[in-house]
Amino acid sequence: MIFSESLTALSRQAEEALAPHFSRIDGIAFENTQRVMDAFREHRVSDTMFQSTSGYGYDDRGREVLEEVWADVMGAECAIVRHTIISGTHALSIGLFGILRPGDVMYSVAGKPYDTLEEVIGLSGTPGNGSLRDFGIGYEQTDLSPDGSFNFEEIGNKLRELGERAKMVFVQRSKGYLNRKTLSVAQIGELVAFVKRIRPETYVVVDNCYGEFVETSEPTAVGADLIIGSLIKNPGGGMAETGGYLAGTRRAVELASYRMTSVGIGAEAGATMGQNKLMYKGLFYAPHTTAQALKTAHLAAYVFEKLGYEVEPRWDEVRHDIIQSVITGSEEGLCAFCRGIQQGSPVDAFVTPEPWAMPGYGDRVIMAAGAFTQGSSIELSADGPLRPPYTAFFQGGLTYESGKIGILSAAQSAGEKKA
Repeated sequence: MIFSESLTALSRQAEEALAPHFSRIDGIAFENTQRVMDAFREHRVSDTMFQSTSGYGYDDRGREVLEEVWADVMGAECAIVRHTIISGTHALSIGLFGILRPGDVMYSVAGKPYDTLEEVIGLSGTPGNGSLRDFGIGYEQTDLSPDGSFNFEEIGNKLRELGERAKMVFVQRSKGYLNRKTLSVAQIGELVAFVKRIRPETYVVVDNCYGEFVETSEPTAVGADLIIGSLIKNPGGGMAETGGYLAGTRRAVELASYRMTSVGIGAEAGATMGQNKLMYKGLFYAPHTTAQALKTAHLAAYVFEKLGYEVEPRWDEVRHDIIQSVITGSEEGLCAFCRGIQQGSPVDAFVTPEPWAMPGYGDRVIMAAGAFTQGSSIELSADGPLRPPYTAFFQGGLTYESGKIGILSAAQSAGEKKA
């Protein structure tokens, strides 16, 4: 792939400006890698734990140790890590249905959750399909303040109004398909302390997708009861081919495990079918791979900002997830961006992405993902709903070098922002 001289010069300029940020990211990756390796050493990980089990999967030592390692790395008491969890939405559903009971309220304090949770909650979809609402579980929402912080006054008032019905405070760490800032671990820690002062019994549950290993700790380390995510995002390191996780307090994870399998069985069973090695290896790679994605996101912000686009975060801002948004301003601009990402991908580079009515989304969505693992958003990918302001949400890059190629391809395809 050949890029214009002006784009090549712009990328060199970007890398010079970004050198201090890249150095900081490398430092975070080293600290996180050290934490992962300490956990591997502490739990005596060996190649005997990579063996496959079938059937019920009782006494699968590899599965048991993986979940102990995961809990330590996440700063949690307990964890579930399974290849049988098919997506982040599936993992979140396990957590929501595991904790909430009829009459309870799920209270989202960072605005509307990600689009695919709308039908799970019962905000859309066909009544009777089995949403939380169908089971008599309520939903309340408070948006973030204009500066991206929690609206503590409204949250406090709502918690007092709901009383014991406020079973769960739900936080989506990443922006999802919203044009807002991503929440930091420190901000979530402040929220947890606030909630627990008012309602100690309330579970604080965090959708942690896209945020793992971006900082040197996770929301469980600052008191969150449960964090949830997908293995084909950050924590799978580009190695896990499917799967999801839930980590947190022993009781929260226990309740989730009963929803994952059945009451009385919980996390005690589950054949690993030869997937253990990839999940261990993915966790090992995760801090480094996340760092590569972060560097790619910084580069994207710099390049597209110089081309006249509005971006979030800005190129020189500290990040709390791997997502970079680029506001294209038009349907064609969004599609051109995604076409460029696809052309700059290692797999299916010859394919032209088109918008479609994807299950679980209210608007048509265009997705570009030339990935080795289908749908893997730690790999080079971009997507966005076809609605104003036509924002492209970019993430991933298994290596910075391949991510850079994808970004330059997207820039060449989209061109300078039209007035």
